[in-house]
Amino acid sequence: MTFGQLLKDVRIDRQITLRQCSAALGLDASNWSKMERSVKPAPKDSKVLTRWADFFHLRGPKRQAFLDLAAISRRELPRDIASNEKVLRALPAFFNVARASEMDQTMLDHLIEDLRAIYSPDKRTSGKKER
Repeated sequence: MTFGQLLKDVRIDRQITLRQCSAALGLDASNWSKMERSVKPAPKDSKVLTRWADFFHLRGPKRQAFLDLAAISRRELPRDIASNEKVLRALPAFFNVARASEMDQTMLDHLIEDLRAIYSPDKRTSGKKER
């Protein structure tokens, strides 16, 4: 799912038209439509996104998905991911697997090992060797 699709879905769930929604949020209907169609990315301002999430009554995982998809629409990593050193150390392994045309068992094993390391004690303290 894209940010635009989620934006459209939550608007429709509230049973408001595109024009009503954009007016309520003080936005141009044309720009709102472009976001819903994924022609235009989400705004970068976290206060704006938080206000929109509140407007749509998004809570818990749905709110997090909204914020994550907003970052992805801008071709950015979500802030909490971008500031997590363990996750950042595992990203190169993920990128290698994602770019591979075919994933063999060794690649899959390395990816799983790297993902597990994200949620394990730091490698320096666990005695695990760096690859």
